[in-house]
Amino acid sequence: MIKKFLLSFLCIVLCIVETQAQECMGVTLKAGSGFDMDSFDGKGKPAGKMTYKIASVTNEGGTSVITIDFESFSNKGKSELKNKYKMRCNGNSITLDASSLISQEQLKSFENFNMKFTSEDIEYPTKLSVGQTLKNASLKGEGASGPLAIVINMLISNRKVESQEKLTIPAGTFDAYKISSDMNMETKMGLGVKMDFHTISYRAPGVLWDLKSETYRKGKLMATTELTKIY
Repeated sequence: MIKKFLLSFLCIVLCIVETQAQECMGVTLKAGSGFDMDSFDGKGKPAGKMTYKIASVTNEGGTSVITIDFESFSNKGKSELKNKYKMRCNGNSITLDASSLISQEQLKSFENFNMKFTSEDIEYPTKLSVGQTLKNASLKGEGASGPLAIVINMLISNRKVESQEKLTIPAGTFDAYKISSDMNMETKMGLGVKMDFHTISYRAPGVLWDLKSETYRKGKLMATTELTKIY
């Protein structure tokens, strides 16, 4: 169960509804727009699909707050996971609430533990450059049910812009920045389970989400995602 819980994070290395549009990095955002991604296993075989749909865009003190509905599907089209998370855009950076990486389904499995989470958000500067180092991000959860305690730790570190290169994916061709990072995930509930990953993601100016991502464990490719559609 714990191992499955940790792996579910990867599907994802985040009010009052307003229908009016907001801008972020020159991109106009409004409720109903979104993007789709396809996922593949380590051998390149289709593994499923992920949809991200903007539920609302609000303005809080000059910062655009984007609430997104996420859903992942199996390769056979069966819904496997749903979540709702938030992104914030202030013109200088985009941040993803790291605590939103815990889905409602996952929280239900720990509802008797009265979990409390603290986090450092995942941040992307508006302007990227080769050699740039990005801030670490983290998520920590602690809870207990009687004598049984649980601790969840996730750390995303060593985030660096490695290079800029031409990337062609189903959604188009982009001048993309290649960003590498390490992800350490650990759950302690009685016995502890720890998993370490290395991730590569590609981002481009004018696009608010990853174009492509690759997840490795012990040097072996485990999963890939590609942006297929922006609407």
